[in-house]
This record gives sequence, structure tokens and C-alpha cells, in this order.
Amino acid sequence: MKTRVFIDGSEGTTGLRIDERFQSREDVEILKIDPAKRKEPEERAKMINRSDITFLCLPDDAARESVSLVENQEVCIIDTSTAHRTEAGWAYGFPELSKEHREKIIRSKRIAVPGCHATGFISLVYPLIAGGILPEDYPITSFSLTGYSGAGKKAIAAYGDKNRPETFSSSREYALSQKHKHLKEMQRMTGLARTPLFSPIIDDYYSGMVVSVPLYADMLKGNQTPETLQKYFADYYKGEKFMKVADMDDEVIQSGFLPGNGLSGWDGLKIYVTGNAERIVLSSQFDNLGKGASGAAVECMNLVLGLAEDTGLHL
Repeated sequence: MKTRVFIDGSEGTTGLRIDERFQSREDVEILKIDPAKRKEPEERAKMINRSDITFLCLPDDAARESVSLVENQEVCIIDTSTAHRTEAGWAYGFPELSKEHREKIIRSKRIAVPGCHATGFISLVYPLIAGGILPEDYPITSFSLTGYSGAGKKAIAAYGDKNRPETFSSSREYALSQKHKHLKEMQRMTGLARTPLFSPIIDDYYSGMVVSVPLYADMLKGNQTPETLQKYFADYYKGEKFMKVADMDDEVIQSGFLPGNGLSGWDGLKIYVTGNAERIVLSSQFDNLGKGASGAAVECMNLVLGLAEDTGLHL
């Protein structure tokens, strides 16, 4: 029997990419809503309660409304919005972080997919705090370079407009108020004592991102070097299909340049450890629409269904 899937918000960038990943799968039946009624609560409720799994690809308030429409307690909700990522009773959809994260996803009917910037940040910081290497009160900073697709359909249209402002041809730092919506989960899910200083940058390419965290070696525990941290991450994520850790002689590291779009179209994440004996930079490279959104959502669904995690995904 096919798994019945409803994508609430299928016209958005994340919803479209989830739908694309199901086009070649014979085990999934996509429930289609009448486009003219896609914003009507009654019609959405019908689809949600008919489904086995519903993906929410909506603004936060609309995502909360969709959850309130659930009457069939067997429906599994996988939410890609910010609405439920730090809410009690919701599994955080990053199974590679720990055995407990994976098991909670498998058992849960409520799963919140991490934000794209948060995915990159947490992939680096969570293992270090879990291993006692990074103190919880470390005054951490991070910057992130991302393609414009992560900003949604309006941004995609704006960047594709031939009459766009000249400034769109350059990198643009944003969230200057230090109130980016991913900060809450970045702090909560890692266990940091203070909110990170975070500077995201949007650039003139479609998809892909790099999130970096610079660290002072003498503020870490255990006489850490780039080599020891590379080994630590390689051991921590050993056997994880979606997580790769670059060797110290990786061609990207040797080139001296880490491109934001280097893994566009790929559903995994790759970690790089660079720097020197005094100052170390951790970087995660991935697709903001892959492991940073749609790919991660499908990975969670595969776990819930007892399938191989990479079913229908590109690794």
C-alpha cells in the first residue's frame, strides 16, 4: 500500500522540492488539493486527515493552524517552518546528532525540520558540547553564506529580475539586528549558555551554503588542533550517510577556497576543519534546499516509515 502524502504549501520553494523528490517513487501517493482552495482550512483539513504524512511548508502561523486541524491521530506531521522547532513534544529532525534524536524521530507523530542556517551551525557545535570540548559558556560567533533560494519565492523572483538593483550582484549581509529566526534553535539545541553572534550573508547564486564557526584553540578543552578536531568529527559522524568530514588533504582545503554552492543539488552535508594551532575554523557545506530543508524533511519521513534514510534522495 502506498503512503499517502499531503504537502501543505506545495507552491513554495521547499514544498516544490519535496514534491520533486517523490516523482520517481512508486511507494508514495501525493494527495493534491484544488489550487483554488489551497488556503481554505476546511479543504486543508480534509487532506491532512486523509494523509499518512503531511509536510508543512508554510509561514509559522499557517503551520500552527494546520496542526490545529489534525483530527486523525495517526497522521504524522513534518513541519519545515520555524513554528515548532523548540516546542515540547516535537522531535527535532536531525537524526545524525545522536541515537536519541534518531529514535525520537522514528517514534514521533510531530517532527520539526531544522532551519538551514541552524543545520550548519548545530552540526558543528552540538558534537563539541556533547563531547565536553566546547564550554557551554563559550562566546560563540558564526557567519553563513547562502544562495538566494533560501529566502523564498519573492527573493528568487527579485534576483531573477533583469531590472534588479545593482546591489543584488554582490554579497549582502542581513539580520543586522541579531534577531535571526534560527537563533533560538541554534542556542537551545546545542545547549549554549548565551545566544550566538550570528551574521548571515545572501549571495547571487541559487542554492548551496556554508556555515562557519571560528574558535580559539586555547579556549577549548583537550589541547585541540585542526587535526584532532577533524578526527573527532570523523569519529562522531562515522557511518552516517548524510554526513561527510573532509580529510586534511581534501582538495577544497588545499585550494584555500570554500565555495557556497559547492554542494548544490546534494542532500548531504560536509564538514571542513581548517585554521592553525591558535585559531580554528569549522565549516559545514551543504544545499540549503537539501539537508537544509526539503531533503532533510524526506529523510525524516523515510525514518518514520522504516525505510533506508536516503530513499529518493541524492547522495
